[in-house]
Amino acid sequence: MAEDEPTPVHLTKVLDGLAENPALPTGLVRRLVRYRRGFGHVAKRADLTPDMIEEVLASGHDWLLRSLALNRQLPNAVRMRLAAHADPAVRAALVVGARGAPREWYERLIDDPDRLVRGHLAERDDVPADLLARLATDPDPPVRATLARWWTQAPGPVRRLLLTDSVDEVRAAACSTYYARLPHPVPPPDLVAGLLADPVTRAGAVRHADLTPELAKKLAGDPDHHVRRQVAEHPQLPSGVRDLLAEDPSANVRVGVFSRRDTPEPVRHRIYTQIQQSDRPLADLLDDELDDTALLQLVEDHMAVAELQHLRLDWVTADPLPHLSSPYICFRRSAARGRTLPADAVIRLLNDDDRGVRTSMATHAPHLVDPATAERIDREFGPDNKTRWRPADVFTFPPQTLRRFATDPDPRMRCLAPRDPDLPVELAGRLATDPDSTVRHEVAGHPNLPVHVRRVLLADSSEWVAHAAAAAATLPVAEMERLLTLAGV
Repeated sequence: MAEDEPTPVHLTKVLDGLAENPALPTGLVRRLVRYRRGFGHVAKRADLTPDMIEEVLASGHDWLLRSLALNRQLPNAVRMRLAAHADPAVRAALVVGARGAPREWYERLIDDPDRLVRGHLAERDDVPADLLARLATDPDPPVRATLARWWTQAPGPVRRLLLTDSVDEVRAAACSTYYARLPHPVPPPDLVAGLLADPVTRAGAVRHADLTPELAKKLAGDPDHHVRRQVAEHPQLPSGVRDLLAEDPSANVRVGVFSRRDTPEPVRHRIYTQIQQSDRPLADLLDDELDDTALLQLVEDHMAVAELQHLRLDWVTADPLPHLSSPYICFRRSAARGRTLPADAVIRLLNDDDRGVRTSMATHAPHLVDPATAERIDREFGPDNKTRWRPADVFTFPPQTLRRFATDPDPRMRCLAPRDPDLPVELAGRLATDPDSTVRHEVAGHPNLPVHVRRVLLADSSEWVAHAAAAAATLPVAEMERLLTLAGV
């Protein structure tokens, strides 16, 4: 080994990347199985041989065993062995990773002594229904609550059992405004009155109620604003109660009225203006001396401002043309999700003042977006939350554009250059020494990187760059062997 070869700073992370490398030869996989540091990702490989699996099973190494349990290609016979493993974390990982296991495997785990294992089973949609139903009487309420959130199409007797559970947490999960899987369940009609009478299930039951004027007025006065929000969105809401809720002290409830198709425009505009004008920076709210209830209400009111931007209004999407010039951002964003907009409407929304409208339109009609507009929209895109997605993910930029991006002042745009599989060597090498680690990460797997540049990336100060360089299918076998030798395996 040459003395001037750079040594990886994050060798454990590099070995984790190597474990995920699809081009790792069988002989090197075998060597990596003997590595006892890192997260044992090698045990998740689909190309493990029976003797490799046996070595992992005999290793006693926690991370290797848990990774093996997550392996979706694991033979069922091995799954059965792991189902009896003493470590509950291994059994829980097994439930997360398995698909298409035989019935006897589910029978072995459905009464597992560990709550986490049974909770993971409650989230699955491939467990035989008769076994899954047993979790409705599980001794641990969190398991029953998980089942209620995830098994939305449970048979009537099971759903009834969960809706009438003695524990509030379970009933709340069984009759909720949100579930982990669609479609949402519908409670038996004879239980609706009782669910409305129960404060724990009332908000979730409102949408299923026959909303008479008397009931609407009663629920509109409920102390829980979540209940009032559901009333505000109910399709049978009488106009008088709607107008009453338009003056509700909770901005969250008023947003529900704002979003209705039948809300008079003057009322809608008043709600919008009131919520926007009452918005204050959250830091200011936290500085105020407020009791917990008042503070929570102010935070929810603050969140209502964001909701006014992000509401998805299906009735607007279904009839978008009247809303192309709406003063409300959420209306224009909803209109931009329409699939059959005429070309002139698409162009109009692609040039909207709001970047969310532009992005929504571009991603719903990418075939109508020219490269210059696609570039503009991606440059202007700024996610509200941390996400790796960007508008460029739905566009195909020509090679000359991607090569121009390689020298762009904005690192976000430089990150796109490696999407050109024929990126010239000199440009790829330049990106590999970019001061921004996200750029180096994106180019780390490019096929046109010289070997000496790959070695530098393997020794990068950023562990994620080094990981990406090791996981690249284009990494020479000689480099893979060097890394294993450095690790002592």
